[in-house]
Amino acid sequence: MSVTFAQGFTAAGVEAGISAVEGKKDLALVVNNGPLDAAAGVFTSNRFCAAPVQWSRKIVADGHVKAVILNSGGANACTGEEGYAQSKATAEKVAELAGIKADDVAVCSTGLIGELLPLDHVLDGAAKAYAALDSTAEAGVDASHAIMTTDTKPKTVELTGSNGWKIGGMVKGSGMIAPQLATMLCVITTDAVVSAGQLQAALTVAAEHSFNRIDVDGCMSTNDTVLLLASGASGIEPDKDEFNKLVREACSSLSRQIIGDGEGASHDIRITVTGATSEEAALACGRAVAASNLLKCAISGNDPNWGRIVSSLGTVPEAVAPYDSDKVTVDVNGVRICENGGAGRDRSEVDMTPREVHIDIDLNTGSDAAATVWTDDLTHEYVHINADYES
Repeated sequence: MSVTFAQGFTAAGVEAGISAVEGKKDLALVVNNGPLDAAAGVFTSNRFCAAPVQWSRKIVADGHVKAVILNSGGANACTGEEGYAQSKATAEKVAELAGIKADDVAVCSTGLIGELLPLDHVLDGAAKAYAALDSTAEAGVDASHAIMTTDTKPKTVELTGSNGWKIGGMVKGSGMIAPQLATMLCVITTDAVVSAGQLQAALTVAAEHSFNRIDVDGCMSTNDTVLLLASGASGIEPDKDEFNKLVREACSSLSRQIIGDGEGASHDIRITVTGATSEEAALACGRAVAASNLLKCAISGNDPNWGRIVSSLGTVPEAVAPYDSDKVTVDVNGVRICENGGAGRDRSEVDMTPREVHIDIDLNTGSDAAATVWTDDLTHEYVHINADYES
């Protein structure tokens, strides 16, 4: 059901003629019907952030959002004042349709950078989507399809709290994924009674441990947006710890689905670093390994090349992650192929046939801090997708 799983939300996904892919649904609308309109958001830190990010960051700042309009087929990034005016006009159109203020409408876009949107199509699509709004499972699925670009499948989540309140969500993302969010548009909805402050606190922590710990290709986007909206329609005020836990679970599920649909990927790679002096040190080491294109290519060829793992690990400054290289061990899919910084068991013993590849690195510093990041391998198909990219 995606974003319509939680009570109080309606959604639609329609074909508006924005995408270069003929017949594709390319515009989604999500409306919070209340009684609450609490909201939180996290956004790309890219200095070339897109017009809709600039608009939505301002809109979410007061903790209130009543509707979100999202399009694929064009990023509206690096389009200057005219691009910002398009985002504003889009919000104003939704506001007119819904009888709300434009300052309560978030805007999200994804697709090619550097081109303005066909605004007439966007505005007509907004009217079409508003007319199609529904709370059904089908409406939520339509919305999740409409935000896809190179994604091969929609990515959604549904979770229920212990006393009946719900969380639903959708995300798009497949390539241009780096550990500073990802090329993603994400809307998560809940019918719990929670404040904007609680939403923001929960989302910030959840994003840090999920969307900020995935890396398909090391490329940071201009349009990343993650929104968390609360309708309060269940009338249930959740336990704070349970709420935070489920928001984190929702974000973890959606981010893991992004990795599972990485552009052209044949392996999902989980990198866990243990025995670090701090979580920050473990995370820096994990990210260094995840960023290695040499390793990604090796994994694509079913080669658990531990030399590419430790060489990337060695790029992390000692001031960031102190460890003794002569004590480091590396296991790939349960086989210790690096022992005390040198060769362990023969890497031919490693079974590389599963989709998931588990790389476990122990720094053996005497401390027990740990962190996990996920990445994908790089294949010929990744090159083809990005050489011929159309939004």
